[in-house]
Amino acid sequence: MMESRSPICNTCGEDIGVKSNGEFFVACHECSFPICKACLEYEFKEGRRICLRCGNPYDENVFDDVETKTSKTQSTIATHINNTPQDSGIHARHISTVSTIDSDLNDEYGNPIWKNRVESWKDKKDKKSKKKKKDAKATKAEEHDAQIPPQQHMEDMPPNTEAGATDVLSVVIPIPRTKITSYRIVIIMRLVILALFFNYRITHPVDSAYGLWLTSVICEIWFAVSWVLDQFPKWSPINRETYIDRLSARFEREGEQSQLAAVDFFVSTVDPLKEPPLITANTVLSILALDYPVDKVSCYVSDDGAAMLSFESLVETADFARKWVPFCKKYSIEPRAPEFYFSLKIDYLRDKVQPSFVKERRAMKREYEEFKIRMNALVAKAQKTPEEGWTMQDGTSWPGNNTRDHPGMIQVFLGYSGARDIEGNELPRLVYVSREKRPGYQHHKKAGAENALVRVSAVLTNAPFILNLDCDHYVNNSKAVREAMCFLMDPVVGQDVCFVQFPQRFDGIDKSDRYANRNIVFFDVNMRGLDGIQGPVYVGTGTVFRRQALYGYSPPSKPRMLPQSSSSSCCCLTKKKQPQDPSELYKDAKREELDAAIFNLGDLDNYDEYERSMLISQTSFEKTFGLSAVFIESTLMENGGVPDSVNPSTLIKEAIHVISCGYEEKSEWGKEIGWIYGSITEDILTGFKMHCRGWRSIYCMPLRPAFKGSAPINLSDRLHQVLRWALGSVEIFLSRHCPLWYGCSGGRLKLLQRLAYINTIVYPFTSLPLVAYCTLPAICLLTGKFIIPTLSNLASMLFLGLFISIILTSVLELRWSGVSIEDLWRNEQFWVIGGVSAHLFAVFQGFLKMLAGLDTNFTVTSKTADDLEFGELYIVKWTTLLIPPTSLLIINLVGVVAGFSDALNKGYEAWGPLFGKVFFAFWVILHLYPFLKGLMGRQNRTPTIVILWSILLASVFSLVWVRINPFVSKTDTTSLSQNCLLIDC
Repeated sequence: MMESRSPICNTCGEDIGVKSNGEFFVACHECSFPICKACLEYEFKEGRRICLRCGNPYDENVFDDVETKTSKTQSTIATHINNTPQDSGIHARHISTVSTIDSDLNDEYGNPIWKNRVESWKDKKDKKSKKKKKDAKATKAEEHDAQIPPQQHMEDMPPNTEAGATDVLSVVIPIPRTKITSYRIVIIMRLVILALFFNYRITHPVDSAYGLWLTSVICEIWFAVSWVLDQFPKWSPINRETYIDRLSARFEREGEQSQLAAVDFFVSTVDPLKEPPLITANTVLSILALDYPVDKVSCYVSDDGAAMLSFESLVETADFARKWVPFCKKYSIEPRAPEFYFSLKIDYLRDKVQPSFVKERRAMKREYEEFKIRMNALVAKAQKTPEEGWTMQDGTSWPGNNTRDHPGMIQVFLGYSGARDIEGNELPRLVYVSREKRPGYQHHKKAGAENALVRVSAVLTNAPFILNLDCDHYVNNSKAVREAMCFLMDPVVGQDVCFVQFPQRFDGIDKSDRYANRNIVFFDVNMRGLDGIQGPVYVGTGTVFRRQALYGYSPPSKPRMLPQSSSSSCCCLTKKKQPQDPSELYKDAKREELDAAIFNLGDLDNYDEYERSMLISQTSFEKTFGLSAVFIESTLMENGGVPDSVNPSTLIKEAIHVISCGYEEKSEWGKEIGWIYGSITEDILTGFKMHCRGWRSIYCMPLRPAFKGSAPINLSDRLHQVLRWALGSVEIFLSRHCPLWYGCSGGRLKLLQRLAYINTIVYPFTSLPLVAYCTLPAICLLTGKFIIPTLSNLASMLFLGLFISIILTSVLELRWSGVSIEDLWRNEQFWVIGGVSAHLFAVFQGFLKMLAGLDTNFTVTSKTADDLEFGELYIVKWTTLLIPPTSLLIINLVGVVAGFSDALNKGYEAWGPLFGKVFFAFWVILHLYPFLKGLMGRQNRTPTIVILWSILLASVFSLVWVRINPFVSKTDTTSLSQNCLLIDC
């Protein structure tokens, strides 16, 4: 694996040292806050004897004998050199099958990049040590004013409002105790009631309907386990608050160049006919107009379909950006996506004082409408592909005419040396990227495209942070990046943060949110709960990554962790292996983490120049990062930037090389670094791997939503989207990365965080008991049997207590989260709808893919809608996913009719047992009601026909029921014939 650096003192920046027993010096055993002995003695002299992070008192025996860590340097070097022959043996096999353009990497000083870096290390270290001393003095002065800093990295502490805390960039705001304590008490009470409830259910079987009773008990146990997996990760929810004004005061001083970190934006698109270029253009324009230094922003657009339409639309977008960007920054408009700005139904003159605003706004709106016309013309032209393929303006054939066999393409439209805006100011860099594709290579869909962007951006700009967006998610808050930097650039909070996740918000959804497209419960409840543990999961868009975390490095504050073996990480899938040669055993032992030959960045500063050059020459970088000297050099630059030793004229050529289809062959891309392959939901897998290495993530919820996107409001499209997510979870469950066992030996993934990840991969399997449970009411009504025996007083109290605990849990959850009861109810309804349709299909497709190798291609969700408001909501697109919920609706409706018919036949005594069965059936029908409305289509067209057919079908089944009476006890024909013999005819 890529080992973490030796712990660095948070105050002075030096190594914290080791104790006489060889362990790292730890001042606070509660939170392991990194501070060296010298700084700790200074704190004691100043009278501060509590931890700067968690506020707990230091241990009385904290001043044990401490050694410096430099004594271990020579042995570490020897270990690396002694392992070299084995590494070289493995690496030699890799070189034999790949181009040798970077073969000079194995020479001690053969490569000019490595030679230049080795020669510049000494000067770099001298500058670094001076800066550390200067920062140490400033840090001590700040700590003298504020004894306890308010920001907590892993603990919940209230914000500090003292004058000494003005440099804090963010604070944790815990949920008030009055709300969270009662919430936790009810959860424990519900758990106890569940235990008593299952004790009653198991000890009181229904003999007359044993099969139905057993099925119901199994389903209820699974539902209880699912509830535990979903509930307990919400045990410690928190809120966060950022101070972007303090960020500007610290890193953007007047008269000095901005010290804010650079950010590379990734925008992914595949099919411009399903993902309209106008939507992608709005996303790009909102990025280029960010409230952030222009020289710190680069936007990379990945066209994985190699469509000439995408390329030409980006040309038009770059031209329009020269007018749009200065307009946005001059008048500070929000949002900075023109389509959504001009469609706002608000007073756009509010807070505007410049007299020229109205005139310029009208002119800009006209410019945008002309821009839309040009984009529409490009789309209309692209509807029919010429037989000879597309041709560019210079007469040459478009390289991407064959979408499955084309070279890599890169075009820089804007940038530091490119076109400026109409006022003569610089614009952020805009880069078009289409990676190479050839038959016979695995391209790994979106994950592969994202990894290609990681390498291209590292070669061209190499920003230390990466923000990825879907093509339909525009920047709604121009200060969103600054919000993320309040965490990532914080010297205390940011060092262990791998990514900052923003919630997803959506436009164009009907007010009732019929199919729970907003996912309010997940984003406002579950994610805030995870933020109090180890951080939210990665949801695929609206995420700011630390580039070093994507490269597979462990967080700086974590101690070194031994790599896991493949067998330990996937114990349930262990197979007997044949004896292997030592090199193969060595390779397998490192499969769970990055190769052990890749050293920690912090270790470089412990070696002299000769030892560094020896270590670099002996380390097999290529088998991890691929054969590119420029890219490998960029991975060693923690603070980003293009290496000085690189010739700018060769950067584009090198960028083309790193997106070649064979570049990832025999490297760790997609296995341990970058976006992880193996599932169509690569987002969950990528975030999970980072958390397993010990990183944590941050959930940022600014008052103005950072990003907004579009969601499929049509029933069929929504179910297909959920199907893709569920199928990805099943793939992860069946892979070696299953959270049930992966990463257990490392101990860096917290228990509640692991429960949350387990919940994300097992929830599709809930569809099996859910379908069975939704079928039980109809069976009970048709057979006259029930899954529960006659209730005693104690049993009635248990059932009543269970229902009350469920209601109280929901109410208290709504209380601390601020979610409305309507959102909670919509979430419950779609949990049933998706569970009996998309999740069910995902389980079967996942097992078919594993057993029979049948791959499933997901459909890109359409981003367009009807001209009418919410027109797409009423379109009925028939798909096989509609069959299971439709069947459940029909059989439950028929069961209700049959139940009432039976009760009418039997008389008054049958109405009591009927109540429980009908209530059970109506529970299913109410949860499937949005699905029923989706089948009806537009309210003024289809419902009458559907209602008439429903009445007709119900009447036919009722008449058949009354005529046949299949479940009424039959007369004994034998005794009847014997009685007839006694009658004298």
